[in-house]
Amino acid sequence: MSNIRAVLFDLDDTLWPIVPVIKRAEKLLYEWLKVHAPPVAERVTIESMRERRQQLMATDPVYQIDLRLLRRAVLLEAFADSGLDIRLVDEAMDVFSTARNEVTPFEDVLPALKRLCGRVILGSVSNGVADLHAIGMAHYFRASVAAHHIGFAKPDAAIFHAACAALGVAPNEALYVGDDPFLDVEGAQKAGLRAAWINRRELGPDRVLPEQVRPDVVFGNLYELERWLEVQ
Repeated sequence: MSNIRAVLFDLDDTLWPIVPVIKRAEKLLYEWLKVHAPPVAERVTIESMRERRQQLMATDPVYQIDLRLLRRAVLLEAFADSGLDIRLVDEAMDVFSTARNEVTPFEDVLPALKRLCGRVILGSVSNGVADLHAIGMAHYFRASVAAHHIGFAKPDAAIFHAACAALGVAPNEALYVGDDPFLDVEGAQKAGLRAAWINRRELGPDRVLPEQVRPDVVFGNLYELERWLEVQ
């Protein structure tokens, strides 16, 4: 197997679909607001909070790194504007976070990870706030690096290098697997890793790579990754 000692994974839309998870979590949060903080629910909508998050991300780079902090900041504004006790914001965030971690992995993920973790070192690198312990998948990964923990987000080379260091491998000994052509593929390659683009048809049949992005390999699922590793 060549010199690939470690495989690092993106999480959202690589190991599970994220859009339905976020939509459900935002719906449950808003339903909670209607019961426990009616003045806030009357003042904001799911859509208006989403728009406000976009505004904050454009004005403060810290929110591009810590998405939980971003979501909390918007809730803090809404509670303060409504004259409510901002201590309730932590309860609201707990509602969202619990639902955010109720994910359904793609069907290939758990069988493949179970086999792969006995063959290569596994890790994860994510800009999101998924909690692999809460999800029940942390035991597959020797290290999991998240942007909000280390202060660097993909495509910054620093987050990939931090993950390699945590796994005890050099960047050229690692393969990074992700769905985003720029954050995952280009980001990993510029950091000295090899990069695999995972093109999951479950996310839509018309996904194509930008012409300038050239992954080292393309997979449709983790079974194909397993087979590829066997012949390296």
